[in-house]
Amino acid sequence: MDFLTFMSVFLLLISTSCYGLSENHHGDEEGGLLVVAPAKQQKEFDYFLLALLWPGTLCQGTNHCCSANACCRSNATSMFTIHGLWVNYNDGTWPACCNNGSNFDIKKITPLLGGLQIYWPSLSCNLESTCDGGKGLFWAHEWEKHGTCATPVIWDEYTYFLTTLNIYFKYNITKILIEEGYIPSNSEKYPLGGIVSAIQNAVRATPLLVCSDGAVQELRLCFCKNFEPQDCPNNVTPEEACPRYVSLPEYVPRITGIN
Repeated sequence: MDFLTFMSVFLLLISTSCYGLSENHHGDEEGGLLVVAPAKQQKEFDYFLLALLWPGTLCQGTNHCCSANACCRSNATSMFTIHGLWVNYNDGTWPACCNNGSNFDIKKITPLLGGLQIYWPSLSCNLESTCDGGKGLFWAHEWEKHGTCATPVIWDEYTYFLTTLNIYFKYNITKILIEEGYIPSNSEKYPLGGIVSAIQNAVRATPLLVCSDGAVQELRLCFCKNFEPQDCPNNVTPEEACPRYVSLPEYVPRITGIN
């Protein structure tokens, strides 16, 4: 896709109306609270959710390494990485696997692979489930399950990944937090309210944070269909809820069991 084509896509996005969130919406399936809408009932989604992972927390549970697992990189930095760009309904469900004919093809995103490997890496050695019942790359899972349901805003695989990267860079959460003094540390605890306020001031919308044992594990940003930020609902499970003071653990490379 050339620059003019890409810009025309974003002009289309800007013309799309923004939908509000219902109070009982729980995000995406990763939180274990939503039910997938049956295929025959799948309709156009209501809003986007960009899910970001904090490797410093997730990689602490790594006990096996492989070349595909970014937790095992010796030169990785402490920054949020992309989990996925998801599409959700306001009623507490979400569409999934909307077009079985749009199977993931890595050749279609060749120009983006350098950035994807750094900013959207897999943090596991396990292959992910795909819509045809098989197993594939982390990117294949995200495109087939979520990206294929992003029409009419996003129509193809390349645009899905390019759009996600652009949003990630535009709202650079790691940079926002560091500039406000929230630096990755294995000893410091930070006020949750301060982190939320820093992001609210920069993004002009309220994020949703998910924690594990008091450490930030995931951060979610919600967007209208024109990619204007909107508040995310505060509805994590008690197990995922963050305490008043949270940590942002430094990334420590895992080198055990590499193959």
